[in-house]
Amino acid sequence: MASTSDIRKGLCIKYSNDIFKIVEFLHVKPGKGPAFVRTKLKSVTTGKVIDNTFSAGHKIDEIRVETNKYQYLYSEGEDFNFMNVDDYNQIVVNINSIDNPGLMKEGEIVSISINTEDGLPLSVDMPASVVLEVTHTEPGVKGNTATNATKPATVETGAKINVPLFINEGDKIKVDTAKGSYQERIKE
Repeated sequence: MASTSDIRKGLCIKYSNDIFKIVEFLHVKPGKGPAFVRTKLKSVTTGKVIDNTFSAGHKIDEIRVETNKYQYLYSEGEDFNFMNVDDYNQIVVNINSIDNPGLMKEGEIVSISINTEDGLPLSVDMPASVVLEVTHTEPGVKGNTATNATKPATVETGAKINVPLFINEGDKIKVDTAKGSYQERIKE
């Protein structure tokens, strides 16, 4: 059993008959009254995100997890297939356990947390950013350069991302996987 002082981002806990991963947390010490921890929890089974507040010293059921590096192979409908880069074992992960599945391209290396009690995958953590090629976007119009103007673009994985007007088809861009947003153009 752990307590609220052990709460950290990425911790998996049992809460209300489900397993949740802590996405965000904030320790709050008000001037009046007891301290508490405000959290944002994501269900690893349904993908639903809930807000919850734990009082200071509250006991939580921590889930023991093991994290390994896996390579993304391919997807079949709602299921994504991965291969362990150390022992080449393959596992299947449901789309609900992946934060931004539209940004994952074949061959991508990710970290997968697995419940040590039953061997089931809990969550897939992608790198902070990925480099993707723009496959379709409208050409930018010369002179149309308002500050922070963007246009929609489709990348090689099929995801749609808003990009600046100067980005063209064939350009490689760096995408933030947490927000699914454009970061910068990659020059070759």
